[in-house]
Amino acid sequence: MGGGERKVGGSPNGDLVRILYFKKVRGKQKNINFPRIFTIAYLLIKMTYAVIGYYLSIFLKKSPHSLIRRRSSALLRIRGFLFCKSSLFEPCTTMSNRLDTTFQQLKGAQKAAFVAYVCAGDPHIEASLAIIRSLADSGADVIELGVPFSDPQADGIVNQLAAERALKAGMSVNKLMKLIEDFRTTHDTPLVLFTYLNPVYAYGYEKFHADAAAAGADGILLLDLPPDEIANNKELSQSEGLKHITLISPSTPPERMQMLASQSEGFIYALSRMGVTGAQAAPSESIGELVNSIKRHTDTPICIGFGINTPEQAATVAETCDGVVVGSAIVNQVAHNASEPNLAGIIRDFVTPLIQATKNS
Repeated sequence: MGGGERKVGGSPNGDLVRILYFKKVRGKQKNINFPRIFTIAYLLIKMTYAVIGYYLSIFLKKSPHSLIRRRSSALLRIRGFLFCKSSLFEPCTTMSNRLDTTFQQLKGAQKAAFVAYVCAGDPHIEASLAIIRSLADSGADVIELGVPFSDPQADGIVNQLAAERALKAGMSVNKLMKLIEDFRTTHDTPLVLFTYLNPVYAYGYEKFHADAAAAGADGILLLDLPPDEIANNKELSQSEGLKHITLISPSTPPERMQMLASQSEGFIYALSRMGVTGAQAAPSESIGELVNSIKRHTDTPICIGFGINTPEQAATVAETCDGVVVGSAIVNQVAHNASEPNLAGIIRDFVTPLIQATKNS
């Protein structure tokens, strides 16, 4: 479920024999299954665009990945127009998502999710790709990719230094898209982008969402963008393609907690303690109360992060929620072993006991 290899030639959701669209009918979503001929026609169109994009990239001396992402973004809009009865400028937002599928499967198996965080491009892009593939192969159910930023105010020193290493190695948003695309050639593990608003806004808010979704990302956690601002800003509402992950902390007032929980999607990232990332030695003992408070308002899966460093802590937290998030502890291993040729193997050995403890709780 977390680290399986995808079937070559499959759709983004691993379905070769049909394309599944959704259509709103009387306020509810209705599945529409298309015959095999439509699937074949759709795949032929995709292959044609890929070939055209490749040769255009040679002629225009631009990256073929950039052109293919633009083509995928346009296809998202056409899908919305044809199958969701929306405007041509408002893509369909109800396509199925790897996050939903993963958490549904885990719920059925009565297992908690293991969510692993690493900074994209740390210590350099080649090693970063090997690391996230190693995390998937180890059984991580969801991978959070930090988008390196020069002023990560919500992060502690561990993640700040990771962002600095990645930026010094030349990591950029365009290279992030390529990293996701390369990962998607081998794995279907859900990817959530953990980022500040600045890199997204500088790239183009709507364009970032469309390109990231086309590359293969599934969700986004915007650390410094309150949901209130999204609701009050039309520009920031153009975010089709990615699930917006909600943050809830122990200090969130009950009324606001209800609002955040009711509009949540993908999963909720609940903080076990206050503070910045990597600053806690252990999760709070009152996390069960926080999870119960959130669950009164939503069925969205709840994952707990901050302060989880050992298998014992992971097992304890997994008993109270739907998923365990481990970030700084993994990033620390990257920092201490950055020059090792078998860095990906070292990370695999480190996370395996954490994953086993999460699953066996």
